[in-house]
Amino acid sequence: MHLKAENLAARRGEDLIFVNISFHLEPGEALVLTGRNGSGKSTLLRVVAGLLTAEKGKTIFVDDKGSAERSVAEVSHYFGHRNAMKNELSVAENLTFWRAFLGDSGSGGGSGIGGSGGAGSSSLPVDEAAEAVGLAGITHLPFGYLSAGQQRRLAFAKLLVAHRPVWILDEPTAALDASADILFAELISAHQKAGGIVMAATHQPLGLGNARELAMTGFAGVGEEIWG
Repeated sequence: MHLKAENLAARRGEDLIFVNISFHLEPGEALVLTGRNGSGKSTLLRVVAGLLTAEKGKTIFVDDKGSAERSVAEVSHYFGHRNAMKNELSVAENLTFWRAFLGDSGSGGGSGIGGSGGAGSSSLPVDEAAEAVGLAGITHLPFGYLSAGQQRRLAFAKLLVAHRPVWILDEPTAALDASADILFAELISAHQKAGGIVMAATHQPLGLGNARELAMTGFAGVGEEIWG
């Protein structure tokens, strides 16, 4: 299993945000994107996740059998600035929806949290996922009733109820206190130890092991020729 990007370029309007971005990630590895606001970190993550179309280049995920190329969107969680939960629904209803909608990717590995799940899947039941993020016993409450920190913690639980080997994380620790930062670092570490791949953009250290850094530098230039 591996995730590979080849010569990615992306444009915002007339401006090239980045060009010639390439990387290769094996199971258990992490790539941390750094750089100032507007340097292209979020754009790169969205391109890899399949949410934006690259100007040039491609991203490839090869499954654990080493034979089939799959869409990164099929095998990844994209965890952005928003929590992707409906305020009027309970925590349990939100997580149950994501569990059913996403399902298991079937690509092996897993988060390893709680020791649940068999080979190729470690998706957790809703209550166990809530417990794993330190908020057991409140899944009956409407999501909108919770504090910003509680909402962010429970958004983490979406990563646990449906197994995906690739986690794409955009400023994941926003609105969190120090204890929640530690908790999330532990969740990521467990995902890596089970063979998961992580890409993350952050202004704060996440304490990731087996990680490389990619410094994003901003606009590559207006109208620059990239097709050469």
